[in-house]
Amino acid sequence: MPTISITIIIIILLLILNWIKVLREYERGVIFRLGRVLEKPKGPGLIIVLYPIDKMVKVSLRLIVLDVPPQDVITRDNVSVKVNAVVYCRVLNPIRAVVEVQDYLYATSQLSQTTLRSVLGQVELDELLSERDKLNQKLQEIIDEHTDPWGIKVSMVEIKYVDLPQEMQRAMAKQAEAERERRAKVIHAEGEFQASDKLLQAANKMSQNPTSIQLRYLQTLVDISADNASTIVFPLPIEMLKGLFTTK
Repeated sequence: MPTISITIIIIILLLILNWIKVLREYERGVIFRLGRVLEKPKGPGLIIVLYPIDKMVKVSLRLIVLDVPPQDVITRDNVSVKVNAVVYCRVLNPIRAVVEVQDYLYATSQLSQTTLRSVLGQVELDELLSERDKLNQKLQEIIDEHTDPWGIKVSMVEIKYVDLPQEMQRAMAKQAEAERERRAKVIHAEGEFQASDKLLQAANKMSQNPTSIQLRYLQTLVDISADNASTIVFPLPIEMLKGLFTTK
């Protein structure tokens, strides 16, 4: 009899120890009692799980980072690229994350891949390269809307890398070079226009006083002599040459 009592006590102690569970601060326990889920998850801290009547599924509430593998995307202007992204999400409702979907991480990852291909296939390559913030916001809204029934909150989606074909990279390099040359020519033309305008203003100013022309000649001689050159320049008024070119 004492042996039986000791055995029963040991079994009860082991059962009680098995009932005691400790959940971390970021963990919650979804309890199924005889197959039916309880209204509220348990945790954190010390909880009691009446095994085998109760069964617990642990759910982490920490931020989850899902890496979306490279996806083959054909943009609206028929350019084939490879795009990968990263999705930041967390569980807001542990019960729905366990009950509504079989594997919420796998489901969110698959949804992210299909949404990435669908959204980026509707934009052109230039928009994909220059308006990533807009596309990230659109991806986040779509994925978050579809994962909301699962108790998942998608806080951010970021396009990480866009892999372009070598032919497209060379074409874009030529386009950028041509754009830089166009800007250089425009700037040079604008400089010539501004210079001619200033020269016209200076000519009009000097024509009002003939003495200023003589002073300009002298200043030119000073500039030439400063270079230690052997060339001697004599200023000759253009008016003296008019008689040589007049036709009879």
